[in-house]
Amino acid sequence: MSQVSAAAPTGLRRRWLVRLPAAVGLGLLLALAFPPYGAWWLAVPAVAAATLLVRGLPGGPAAVVGLAFGTAFFALLLRWLLVIGPDAWLLLSVVQGGYVAGLFAGLAVVQRLPGWPVWTAALWVAAEAVRATVPFGGFPWGRLAFAQADAPFGPLVALGGTPLVTFAVALAAGALAWGARAAAARRPVPALAALAAVAAPALVGLLVPLPTQGRAAVAAVVQGDVPRAGLDAFGQQAAVLRNHVDATLALADDVAAGGVPQPELVVWPENATDIDPYASASAAALIQDAVDAVAAPTLVGAVVTNPDDPSTVLNLGIVWAPGTGPGESYAKRHPVPFGEYLPFRDLLSRFVTRFERIPRDFAAGDEPGVLALGPARAGVVICFEVAYDGVVRDTVRGGGDLLVVQTNNATYGRTGQPEQQLAMSRLRAMEHGRTVLVAATSGLSAVITPDGEVVAGSAEFEQWTAVRPVALRTALSPASRAGPWPEAVLATLGVAACAVAALRRRQERSPAAP
Repeated sequence: MSQVSAAAPTGLRRRWLVRLPAAVGLGLLLALAFPPYGAWWLAVPAVAAATLLVRGLPGGPAAVVGLAFGTAFFALLLRWLLVIGPDAWLLLSVVQGGYVAGLFAGLAVVQRLPGWPVWTAALWVAAEAVRATVPFGGFPWGRLAFAQADAPFGPLVALGGTPLVTFAVALAAGALAWGARAAAARRPVPALAALAAVAAPALVGLLVPLPTQGRAAVAAVVQGDVPRAGLDAFGQQAAVLRNHVDATLALADDVAAGGVPQPELVVWPENATDIDPYASASAAALIQDAVDAVAAPTLVGAVVTNPDDPSTVLNLGIVWAPGTGPGESYAKRHPVPFGEYLPFRDLLSRFVTRFERIPRDFAAGDEPGVLALGPARAGVVICFEVAYDGVVRDTVRGGGDLLVVQTNNATYGRTGQPEQQLAMSRLRAMEHGRTVLVAATSGLSAVITPDGEVVAGSAEFEQWTAVRPVALRTALSPASRAGPWPEAVLATLGVAACAVAALRRRQERSPAAP
């Protein structure tokens, strides 16, 4: 009896340990679905194979397999963090992998239920919702949806936001896994039905109409470039500001010569000036000269001292008008933890000298970024905020008829991070039916139509401007109207299914009543 009992755990341990290399490989495969690699079609088979990998495992071993999968996935996806340091890259990869560990434990449990492909898809939504919320406001990077800007699944974002796209991808993957099991059991009819189920979400996505038309306005995007790449790119703050001023003056010359139409609004990137224009008369004069020359209200990205707490700073988008200067502004609502502010500053700064590069914390704004910018009501988000559903959605529901993403990716130049962020911007265009103007200090800047098409785009580390007629739209898409409800419903469905499966498992293991 004891020999049998000892053999069972040993056999189980062997079963899940041999799956760890496969989990690592599948995590890397899923990362290839995301920019800059862009093989979006790999997401479905990678998730399907991972689902089968934990089938039949108890929750604990399934979580270990999930940790291996998730850590490998994020290690490749977030390789741009290596410019900060290998410690930051590895730590964040492992932490994010921990969320995937919990997800995989749930995937193993719900596969005992009828209709399990639906429950596994809902659990993916639940795991992403938690990851995008805690801690410190969460980290949504790596959502399945963010790989699907070019895929047939992508237009579903207009119906239910990024959670619906993630659900569709994971549902197709679950159906593929179900079909693979049916084929292995030589059941052709279920296998064919599964193939149809794999294609169904993508076919629905292809049928979703995406808008392209709206009230026209002429917009300009300016990418001034930076003196050099790397963490110290803005050591020459005056040079960065001068680059954007010079690019705007050159644009004004092109307008005067008739080479491009007169813009009605201009967008500069985040950190176009790290010299506080409220405190520096010379910086303000340079900006005013450029804005007066181009004769259009300009959204200027600036770092300024927080008037409510001078020990902190604000990351602002300021509307700068010809003749009259700075007007209303938007303060970034979601500063990046450990990048723009330091949780536990007193403790961590003793051990990590790199944090000296963040001498003052960025304070968070408290109002959505909806600003009058010439003929537009611009919904403004800054850099990583484009990854957060609620931050973007608030600007649209607050009246934004155009979306603006001001960003500074100079630190992560040529690492793949700018491509990942651009893909998010394209999904936001489709989600809300809005033109998106992306202004980056060093790239990638772009003009994106409401159906997600990039009609003008820059390379990295070049001075670049674009002047384009763009569509201003006020109609709300189904996703904009639905708000957070699709995610809440799908996530609740996944968690409930997991609870039901766990309860049934416990009842099956309990001894029969006398």
